Amino acid sequence: MTGPVKDTSQFPDPVYKETVLSDLFEGVKANYAGHMAAINKAHLVMLSETGILQPDQVKPLAAALFEIDDNVDVASLVYTGEHEDYFFYVEALLRRKLGDLGGMLHTARSRNDMDHTLFKLALRTRMDRLWGEAENLARTFIHKAEREAETLIVAYTHGQPAQPSTFGHYLCAALEVLLRDMERLALAIDTIDHCPMGAAAITTTGFPIDRQRMAVLLGFETPVLNSYGCIASVDYVTGLYSALKLVYVHLGRLIQDLAFWSSFEVGQLYVPNSFVQISSIMPQKRNPVPIEHMRHLSAVTAGRCDVMVDTMRNTPFTDMNDSEGEVQQAGYATFESGSRVLRLLAAFVSAARIDEDRVRKNADAACVTITELADTLVRDEGLSFRQAHEIAAATSKGVLAEETSLREGFNHFKAAFAQETGRDPRLSSDDYRTAVSPERFVSCRDRLGGPAPQALRHALVSYRDQLAALASRQSARRQRYDAAAIALDQTFSSLLET
Repeated sequence: MTGPVKDTSQFPDPVYKETVLSDLFEGVKANYAGHMAAINKAHLVMLSETGILQPDQVKPLAAALFEIDDNVDVASLVYTGEHEDYFFYVEALLRRKLGDLGGMLHTARSRNDMDHTLFKLALRTRMDRLWGEAENLARTFIHKAEREAETLIVAYTHGQPAQPSTFGHYLCAALEVLLRDMERLALAIDTIDHCPMGAAAITTTGFPIDRQRMAVLLGFETPVLNSYGCIASVDYVTGLYSALKLVYVHLGRLIQDLAFWSSFEVGQLYVPNSFVQISSIMPQKRNPVPIEHMRHLSAVTAGRCDVMVDTMRNTPFTDMNDSEGEVQQAGYATFESGSRVLRLLAAFVSAARIDEDRVRKNADAACVTITELADTLVRDEGLSFRQAHEIAAATSKGVLAEETSLREGFNHFKAAFAQETGRDPRLSSDDYRTAVSPERFVSCRDRLGGPAPQALRHALVSYRDQLAALASRQSARRQRYDAAAIALDQTFSSLLET
């Protein structure tokens, strides 16, 4: 015995509604409703200015759009399946108010060009906010580097103490990477800044539309030139998320150093109590937990970028849902976690400080200034670097065997020098102590890009200039966005008066 046959002719199928369409509708409510209203206004202005629609058609459409924007509580809408999506819901409202005239707004456009314009507008808004946070982090690095230009640290290579440097020098290295990442982001933002409107479904339209005017009304720099590319070329997605990923891959390396430096065994970074959590059972523990949060949030953000890029792999070069609705919405989580990293890292770097006593102990214990002793022997004693290297190596070996500091190793040095050269050194014990001091090590390295104060000050001028140029580019974009929004509202309002 069989049960009643299910009617599958009615759209949408309940499961399709539940698993896809309802979620897409919620996504539009959260991310695109305001942008769709802007597109509708701009399109109506363009249709009016080109004469595609006449004044007696334009004015009632403008009034209806104004009423919908003013009266519809988008947040309270629930997807019922009566209309396929939010676009058709708005069109149904227009037709309910205006009859067949309500369908005239869609003249010379498609959901295809509208969708990619919506996605770009949403990305543009999020990217502008995130950019501001990246700028703030870069300024934080600059300010901290200026204050810590002469604060000594032990620099590590291969996980081992290597040479002395300064905290300012280290932060400037991280800053250089961040500035290069911001340059890559700026180029990626350029791809967002071209408007797809006017492509319609694929090939533009037979109506005399003005694509440049649409771009200007919506705050874009120019239209995307090729209409097929407007709906098929998703490099604005892959390019942006690829550039974003690098920010968090690179910051994650810096954050890992902060974890290493703040460990008990190294201890050269002091984390203030405001960024420390205690153990529930071990009262001696000071856990710099925010570092771990920054590390895993950086990894999560980079992973979310990978999802966006990988989703586009081997997809057809055409309009497709693989690059639309749900995929775009999934990508927005990148901006949420990425923002948390940038804000937390800026606050953390501002508050943390170097434990200078611990730095000196580590420097002494690991003989990190020994390279300068070798250099001094080449300059002042006329030795080859290989001779000087052998003497320095023997000196550090003797010091480490006795577990004393390098500063107290003059006798080891003198014996090694005589063994290598057959004579006594001209360097006195005071000269020796100066040669192996961290301050001397840093001050000698006054070459381009070095840690010496003058070299670092010169570099910081360059970094400030680079950041100012990048900030100016984004500020110009922001001003264009804001000016376009104001102009669109004014121009649209004038339609109500015609």
